[in-house]
Amino acid sequence: MRLGLFKSLLPPVLLLAALVALGVTGWRLYGVSKEAAVQREMVANRDVTPPDDASGVLLFQRAHYLLVRDRIDEAQGLVTRITDRASRHVTARFHYDVGNARARRAIAAIEATKIDLAIPEVRLAKEAYKEALRADPDLWDARYNLDVVMRLVRDFPEVERGEEETQAQPKKLWTDLPGLPRGLP
Repeated sequence: MRLGLFKSLLPPVLLLAALVALGVTGWRLYGVSKEAAVQREMVANRDVTPPDDASGVLLFQRAHYLLVRDRIDEAQGLVTRITDRASRHVTARFHYDVGNARARRAIAAIEATKIDLAIPEVRLAKEAYKEALRADPDLWDARYNLDVVMRLVRDFPEVERGEEETQAQPKKLWTDLPGLPRGLP
């Protein structure tokens, strides 16, 4: 009797399982096609915001699009989503791209003799390259660019001073920028 009940329930259970598997596969396919549409828009240089459930690679592509266009602050807003969803290599490339964008800004400020604007950009570029190397220590380009930007601004330990000492201190006679590195070391 139990075998007969089992035989009679088997086809509907298998049909239900097949329908659930088909539904899950269809949903995943819909997500892949939606991401592909966003990627096509980005390739066509259109400013498209990826969906909230986008993959780490798609978020990296969006960040790269923003960084190339010097929209660093918008790209920085994607950092947590990229680090949560992407592989360590993609995360390292993201930080590397941020470092490159900051370094471009710093060098442009140096060439325009806006030293006060260049110093924080150089320091932020250093931090971005260091983050890239933490994510992927084998990323040689980040190591090289870190070496280049480290030559732009010297790192001196900051000494805690009182407010009176800071006001009485004479104006700096030279800058923290030794100059743009040219050529190989």
